[in-house]
Amino acid sequence: MPSISVIVPVYQAEKFLAQCVESVTRQTFSDWELLLVDDGCTDGSPALCDRFAAADSRVRALHQPENKGVSEARNRGLDEAKGEAIAFLDADDRFEPQALETLWNLRAQNGADTAGCAHWNVTATGVSPEPLLPAGVYGREDIREAIVYPLLGDRLRAPVFNGFIWRYLFSASILRAAQVRFEGAYLEDELFLMEYFCSAQKLAVTEDPLYRYLLNLDSATHKYMKDFQKVFDRFMERKAAVVQRYKLEDARPLWRENSNWAGLLIAIGNEYAKGNPASIRQRQKTVETLCRRPDMAQAIERLQPEGLPKNKQMVANLVRGKHFFTLTQLYRLKNRI
Repeated sequence: MPSISVIVPVYQAEKFLAQCVESVTRQTFSDWELLLVDDGCTDGSPALCDRFAAADSRVRALHQPENKGVSEARNRGLDEAKGEAIAFLDADDRFEPQALETLWNLRAQNGADTAGCAHWNVTATGVSPEPLLPAGVYGREDIREAIVYPLLGDRLRAPVFNGFIWRYLFSASILRAAQVRFEGAYLEDELFLMEYFCSAQKLAVTEDPLYRYLLNLDSATHKYMKDFQKVFDRFMERKAAVVQRYKLEDARPLWRENSNWAGLLIAIGNEYAKGNPASIRQRQKTVETLCRRPDMAQAIERLQPEGLPKNKQMVANLVRGKHFFTLTQLYRLKNRI
């Protein structure tokens, strides 16, 4: 049995996959298995997965005949993983050479069930580090204060705590015992982290950036999602279930309003995205209708966002003032609709 299982969901990743896999095979830590989950790819990715598996016995290629989405791909990896610890890697990203060794030793030396690290943001113009948390060892209550509660109800004031799952080395036994799974195509990582860290007991953190995150403008987070509202509603249902299961309500009494506001800002940006085939007038009407929904209307009435980045703060202020025509014109200019 390997010490670490690395799970990579693969979809149309032909041009990135070789570098991704190489970043694992060149690790200074050798006791790993790499699970490449081909999620119904139609490009050359499946053949590449098989080639990498044939070249190294620690690599396994898992093929799904139909595209089921990143959550199902990661769940397939979790089902097949044999390691004591679990790491996630996206197909267009890379590990630093010492990533697995550092996280494994950090976890072991501190008697922690989980380890975490900073990462590099990679753009066309260069790289910049982004911390996870200050270096140190976090106990159960510290974990809730630093990770669970920010993910629960601190989704508006910058800097927002990101739900990046690839910054951690997880305990496979905790994942199994708590039955933590992924669901959906958006915000699935936030819920995964919330559920996991409600059960984790000790987290060891390094400020060393051990992961290279490619800010890819072709990724799902930068495209118009026609069913975003449905996806978000399901996210809120699942979030409410986590709140109830782990009795989190008192930690952030306005968590629902806070989360709805954050979702509303994303939904508005999504509605005015370039890929939306609706007319500009239809988009404005959709936004107005969304803001009148009881859950969103309650959030708008009860909570005034403050401390957002300048552009998001402007959107929030226009929504609270019901200046939807102005909002539409600003997005029209910004996105050249």
